[in-house]
Amino acid sequence: MKTFPPSRSRIGRARIGSTLRIFIPFAFGYFLSYLFRVVNAVIAPDLVADLNLDPSELGLLTATYFIAFASSQLPLGILLDRFGPRMVESFLLLFAGTGAIIFAVSHTLTGVIIGRAFIGFGVSACLMAAFKSYVIWFPGTILSRINGFQMAAGGLGALAATTPVAWALHFTDWRGLFWALALLSFAIALAVFLMVPQKKTTNPEKITSQVTGIFQVFKSPAFWRIAPLTTLSQSGYIALQGLWAGPWLRDVANVPKNQVATILSWSALAMITGFISLGFLAEKLALRGIPVLTTAVTGMGIFIGVQAMLTFAVPLPAPLILVLFGFFGTSGILSYTALTLGFPKNLSGRVTTSINMMVFVAAFCVQWAIGAIINCWEITASGNYDPAGYKAGLLTLVCCQLAALAWFWVAGLKK
Repeated sequence: MKTFPPSRSRIGRARIGSTLRIFIPFAFGYFLSYLFRVVNAVIAPDLVADLNLDPSELGLLTATYFIAFASSQLPLGILLDRFGPRMVESFLLLFAGTGAIIFAVSHTLTGVIIGRAFIGFGVSACLMAAFKSYVIWFPGTILSRINGFQMAAGGLGALAATTPVAWALHFTDWRGLFWALALLSFAIALAVFLMVPQKKTTNPEKITSQVTGIFQVFKSPAFWRIAPLTTLSQSGYIALQGLWAGPWLRDVANVPKNQVATILSWSALAMITGFISLGFLAEKLALRGIPVLTTAVTGMGIFIGVQAMLTFAVPLPAPLILVLFGFFGTSGILSYTALTLGFPKNLSGRVTTSINMMVFVAAFCVQWAIGAIINCWEITASGNYDPAGYKAGLLTLVCCQLAALAWFWVAGLKK
């Protein structure tokens, strides 16, 4: 009986199906991670009222996510390279669901901090596991694009944490919201475990060799040339987006409370657009001989300028500034792709988790420090935080980023 080779359309559909099988579970995981990261920007007034928090305590509570997230990054890189992204992420997401339950039932600052720490630890693999999986299953030529779509899924999570959360709070309180997020965490953990393929390794790398690989990353001059700028750019972005952008709109831009979530949603849409479009742009420019790193640094330089607009409250519409903030804040993630391409594939998990650890340690420091600086000023007569506190905190951040940008160029001259 005569047989025929499968048609191109069938092969194409099979490839699309296998791609979606890998992409969709990780996309949902990062959606959840970003929703957890950003949701406090909208529910902050409720947390302050229910738990009687000052700005420093609010900053500490929200930033706890980052320090728990960061603490897992170096061992996470070893685990990803040894056991694979499927097993690691599905297991850790169980901690995120548990943390959401602890957060929902707690009535003290200590309780919600513990819950927030569990959440940060539980979602710590959502981006790095995806990046590792994409390095395994997809060609390097499309990594900037696929990583951009992965980051866009996080943008959808940030979007869901704005107007949709504000809408949900008409039907439940923040505690009910976190019960729902706990159930979503467990569902995504199951999806990752059941859908993502597991790549078998016949000769797994020894633990001592894996630890040596971490030192290899941190001893690399190429890593340290870009790491400070990427760290400060990304940490500033997620610290402001995850908490202080909302209060800034209320206290500095004088935006009515009922419009804050809407403007934050526009910023999240701009973030989604930035992740996708800058990923495509970096890919196209790389084909013309312009390195991904150059695109990343250019975008981060523009982002510093946008933060300066926030710092000095330039007389532009607040929605426009937040849209620019959301779009150009995404440029730092291109550095992850540039660094991954500069190291052997077997080190990819350790490369991305190393820079991610630095980003989230810095995010913890930035988010808490801005709250502590704001707390140095008295509450205004209207009950809001003093705009001078925001200016001092943001100016400190911008100056540090400018120093890191200068270091990038100086280090390049030494090559």
